[in-house]
Amino acid sequence: MSKILVTGADGFTGRYLAAELQRAGYEVHGLVHKPVALGKVPGVRALHVADLSDAARLAAVVNEVQPDKVAHLAAIAFVAHGDIEAIYRTNLVGTRHLLEALAQSNAPLDAVLLASSANVYGNSVGGVLDENTPPAPANDYAVSKLAMEYAARLYAGRLPLIMARPFNYTGVGQAESFLIPKIVNHVRRRAPLIELGNLDVARDFSDVRNVVQLYRRLLEAPAAVGQTLNVCSGQAWSLNDVLAMVREISGHDFEVRVNPAFVRQNEVKTLLGSRAKLDAVVGEVPEITLRDTLRWMLEA
Repeated sequence: MSKILVTGADGFTGRYLAAELQRAGYEVHGLVHKPVALGKVPGVRALHVADLSDAARLAAVVNEVQPDKVAHLAAIAFVAHGDIEAIYRTNLVGTRHLLEALAQSNAPLDAVLLASSANVYGNSVGGVLDENTPPAPANDYAVSKLAMEYAARLYAGRLPLIMARPFNYTGVGQAESFLIPKIVNHVRRRAPLIELGNLDVARDFSDVRNVVQLYRRLLEAPAAVGQTLNVCSGQAWSLNDVLAMVREISGHDFEVRVNPAFVRQNEVKTLLGSRAKLDAVVGEVPEITLRDTLRWMLEA
């Protein structure tokens, strides 16, 4: 049975990926930064506690598990996170420590997937973004992810790296600091009013269950090694489309008020990813529609 180490296994994406991998027959080992009850992360054979800032402890975990594959999801993932130093310490330096531990180990690695972010493309270009779009990160989170990509290149000759750039995705259990859970939670409470920022924007939204399926496919595809790939739906939905679908599914009408404090200047109207390269590597993956994702979240 192939062993896989998932960092950030107790996070939003990590829980779904662990379950996806376990269903596919992997022995899943989770890396978490503080003790978590094993039952809280279904699908995981064992949980190993290590902070990404602790290089020695990371090396010990890697040598103990001896993984065949690694999915590195652990990160500070909220764009508006206030602690700048923590963003770089975790997303850049922590990743560098993990890569060094893997490179120094005798683990029989055939795939190391690093979760970067489509945020690296920034806000300078609208329309369909492919992997050749020049990065233009516009916040510290995006800068930390792009810096991580460059740090990973230092290991390109020693590790079988796969760089994933996920666009927006959502699902049950995502924090309310993200847009769609915020809308869903307002509706579940039957709130009469929601305050939002820019309404005339369109974004590429995926279902977290699709994203982890794509991550598994990438980890299993020899052609993915050495590549940078968008992970996206390839379809843009406007915020007004999302609000209309939520109203229709829930049967709950509510007022939407624009709060000037939430409005971002120079916001790009449309951001969506090209999935041509992804499809060429992983093949056809049945897409969960945004309507079905919203229904799942509203009924959870």
